[in-house]
Amino acid sequence: MSRIATIARRGFLIGSVGLAGGVAFGTWLVRKTPANPLDATSKPGQAVFNPWVKIDANGITLIAPHADVGQGVRSVQAALIAEELDLDWGQFDFVADPGAPSAAYYNSALAEEQVPFLSTDESFPAEAMRSTMGALFKVMGVQMTGGSSTVTDSFVKLRHAGAVARETLKRAASQQSGVPVDQLRTDKGAVVLPDGKRLPYTELAASAASEKPVQQVALRDPSQWRLIGKPMPRLDMAPKSTGALRYGIDLRMDGMLHAAVKVNPRQGGALVGFDAKAAEGLRGVKKIMPVAGGVAVVADNTWRAFRAVNAITCEWGPAPYPAEQAEHWKAVADSFTTERLDKVWRNDGDAESALGSDAVSAEYRAPYVAHAPMEPLSAIVRYTPEQADVWSGSQVPRFVQEKVAKITGLDTKLVHVHNQYCGGSFGHRLESEQITLAAEIARQMPGVPIKLTFSREEDFAHDFPRQITMARGRGAVANGQVQAMALDIASVSSSASQMGRLGQKVPGPDGQIPAGAWNLPYALPHYRMRAYRVPELAPTSSWRSVGASSAGFFADGFLDELIHAAGADPLQERLRLANGPVARKVLEAVAEMSDWKGARPGEGRGRGVAFIESFGVPCAEVVEVAQTPQGLRVDKVWVALDVGKVVDPVNFDNQVKGGVVWGLGHAMNAEITYADGKAQQSNFHEHMGMRRFDQCTEIFVRGLENGHKIRGAGEPPVPPAPAALANAIFAATGVRLREMPFARQVAFA
Repeated sequence: MSRIATIARRGFLIGSVGLAGGVAFGTWLVRKTPANPLDATSKPGQAVFNPWVKIDANGITLIAPHADVGQGVRSVQAALIAEELDLDWGQFDFVADPGAPSAAYYNSALAEEQVPFLSTDESFPAEAMRSTMGALFKVMGVQMTGGSSTVTDSFVKLRHAGAVARETLKRAASQQSGVPVDQLRTDKGAVVLPDGKRLPYTELAASAASEKPVQQVALRDPSQWRLIGKPMPRLDMAPKSTGALRYGIDLRMDGMLHAAVKVNPRQGGALVGFDAKAAEGLRGVKKIMPVAGGVAVVADNTWRAFRAVNAITCEWGPAPYPAEQAEHWKAVADSFTTERLDKVWRNDGDAESALGSDAVSAEYRAPYVAHAPMEPLSAIVRYTPEQADVWSGSQVPRFVQEKVAKITGLDTKLVHVHNQYCGGSFGHRLESEQITLAAEIARQMPGVPIKLTFSREEDFAHDFPRQITMARGRGAVANGQVQAMALDIASVSSSASQMGRLGQKVPGPDGQIPAGAWNLPYALPHYRMRAYRVPELAPTSSWRSVGASSAGFFADGFLDELIHAAGADPLQERLRLANGPVARKVLEAVAEMSDWKGARPGEGRGRGVAFIESFGVPCAEVVEVAQTPQGLRVDKVWVALDVGKVVDPVNFDNQVKGGVVWGLGHAMNAEITYADGKAQQSNFHEHMGMRRFDQCTEIFVRGLENGHKIRGAGEPPVPPAPAALANAIFAATGVRLREMPFARQVAFA
């Protein structure tokens, strides 16, 4: 059966919607360039070349629309523009600004995760569907930061923006000097004439403003790159190191009042009633009011608002989901049924026949996990009947616009979102409850800037955690090799839960349920992978690496069990099964880095390897653990991954190490459980991650560049970490861990 026929048979509805949408919208609409949002705010003498570059006599502003949530993307976006515009780091002053929300900043790279093709499949049907989905995202104006897509989305787009500005400035310089364009060059923020005279961009801005931007431009050959691929300081490093950088929570403005909320801790439950008598007379309290699902206090500072709202007694309605954790697990376990089959994602060979009666079997679990960034959620909203302004950090600023417009009754164009630096997110800022609640409060107090800050406890109570997931695996081995694997995964759909709150429906199967498992970078002779949709339980959202954070652990962990059953070496068997040269080179790299000589490097020590692809990035990790009197200690981690091109080696290294720490820490120590419909964990002391410095270890990173597509590095290091750790613990102790968090079963030093 052809690949197209297979997709049709499987009923991949998202792809169908995309193809149908492309026809319905028409080629003209797909090709249409969205309006430049900078045109509306441009001033006389200011050159606006495209949505990403504007220059006037006072300076150069580069627009970096992807939200900076701590991963350094403002710097990366600025560097891509600066590479073509000939701005040197530290040698010319410019500003990287997030800009206003706009359809012009659509993210078509997100579409690649929505198609049912392996990343290695570059056939015509695969590329056609990717193109179609990208076009659909363009038409919809989907502005979103996530899915490790920033560099993928920006790599060509922003370089082209810089080149357009460069060539337009050269044309303006030619008009001013009389020198032909082909005799001009650019260097360090200036057009250079043949005699060496420099015409700064800022002096050319007024002339360039009257020029039509030059669109037919050539991008620099990689041999000419001055920034891309070279170590560069992040724009935010000095202000972050000195405490000068302003995050959303740091903002202050004249006349501002402070708000705190108490919302039903049973997510989505109602407020039945409240008694605020004890809060009304407290110092600094200005107003008490109901809000969606709860009550708010407005006071003259944050702590007085917290104190007052905590003095309010509330009667809460029940949770719209099972009250107890055991009921959640039962709902997942009961979902391995024909009726709840979401999709058969892989069906290579004949797994059922190959398994036989003596198949190896196992069950795996991954719990709810909170996002818990270091910066508590906050938002400032100022409402007037003419305009609403929002100051907060968001990964979905256009959706924020729409939500605030609905709450305030204003036209979307009258809602101005000022996106801020964020102290972490991990998917948390794909949600916007703090903003919508602040808008509710501000709507009742026109003209007053209202700053709503969540307490850490309120943040934990109202997080939308990672999805709860379970897997059941069966496998067969023969002749010292893995022959067959069948993996069934049941999970709630975090995509449907999250997008439902954004007012969007997700048609068809949820590709995040099997992510990291269906696309295992192995050529197993017999491999079947099925996903089952669990009816929604507690509301969930995207968590760093989304479905792959769970499904990758299941798939690689169970594969490791089969390799052990076959009596094969864990790394050598993975090398044998690797499904292409790019995948093989990643495994070879991590083997060389770690000097792999087997899973037992010494008495009481163990090594585990895991190899998972997520967001198109094959990533392999080796973790070494040691038994100590205080418990298991993670000694070293080696990581190799292929992202096509490492744009910034320093930030790349930091991103990968951060992903490993994130993946290990949450696998070891973190979970959210429900009792009486409420999350039982209220702060970091009950949901630690790897926040103890003494648990962190040496991490060695290598970025490969054999793949020809540019990929991101923020999320792919997360999925292999739990599996590699569990596999290392098995090698050291003989204990096979199939459920996170591991601290439930073993002690860590």
